[in-house]
Amino acid sequence: MKFVTLNNGIKMPQLGYGVYQISAEDCERCVTDAIDEGYRLIDTAQSYGNEEGVGNAIAKSDIPRSEFFIVTKIWIANSGYEKAKASINESLKKLRSDYIDLILIHQPFGDYYGTYRAMEEAYKQSKVRAIGVSNFYTDRLIDLVNFSEIPPMIDQVETHPFDQQVSAKKYMDKYDVQIMSWGPFAEGRNNMFMNETLVSIASKYRRSVAQIVLRFLIQSGIVVIPKSVRKERMAENISIFDFVLLEEDMDRIRALDKKESLFFSHTDPETVERFMSLKR
Repeated sequence: MKFVTLNNGIKMPQLGYGVYQISAEDCERCVTDAIDEGYRLIDTAQSYGNEEGVGNAIAKSDIPRSEFFIVTKIWIANSGYEKAKASINESLKKLRSDYIDLILIHQPFGDYYGTYRAMEEAYKQSKVRAIGVSNFYTDRLIDLVNFSEIPPMIDQVETHPFDQQVSAKKYMDKYDVQIMSWGPFAEGRNNMFMNETLVSIASKYRRSVAQIVLRFLIQSGIVVIPKSVRKERMAENISIFDFVLLEEDMDRIRALDKKESLFFSHTDPETVERFMSLKR
C-alpha cells in the first residue's frame, strides 16, 4: 500500500474502501470483506446511515484499531458549531472508536464555518486526527484556508478520467491540501468501462479498466476510495501496486478530461435548492 502524508504529518493510505449507497444491513459484511482483502482506509459519512456497520466490522476484526484509517463526514443537517459538535460525538459512538482519523464537512452549505470550529476543537481534543472538507470548489477552499486556525488537510471532490480536477488540484497543492476522489469510476457514466482508450490501455497491461483508472489516479497523486459489494472486485481494485502506467498512457488518459462534472454542479441553483431540502 502507498501512503500520502497530510499537512499535519499524518500518514494516510492512498487507496481505501468507500461505503456510499451500501445499506446499513449490508455494510458490516462488505467492510469485513474489504478488511479481509487488505483495505485499511474506510470512508463513510453521517448521511450514508451506515457508520455503525463500519464500526462493527472494525471492532470485530482481529486487527488493531491503530492500523485503520476511518473517514466520516458531517452532514448539512448537523452544520453549525453546536450541532456539529454533538454529531462528532455521535459518530464516535456509532464507529465504536475513541477517535476518528479524518472528518470532513460533507457539503459547502449551511454554517460550515461553525462546523469547522467544532472540528478544530475536536482536533485539539484528539477526538480526530485530521480535518478537511468535501465538495469545496477552489474559491470556498481558499477562503476557508485563509480564515481558519487549522488549515484543512483534505478536499474530497468528484475526480475521475472525465473530470480530473487539474485546475483545482493546482490550488490544493499550493495550499498543501491533499486531493481525494469520490466517484473514481463515475458510477460507470459516460460508458467508462467501454471507453476505447481505457479498454486499449487495459488490454496492453492485461488489467481491467477499473484497475487502469485507479492506477492513473494513484499516479496522479490522488487518494481513491472505490466501492464494490463484491469481494472479487474488492480484490481486483486493491491489486494495482504491482505495475506502473507509462507516461504515454498517462497522457492518453489525461486527454479524456472534459473538465466538467458528470453528476451535478454546486453552483447550479436547482442543485443548491435540492441540498437545502435535505438540511433537516
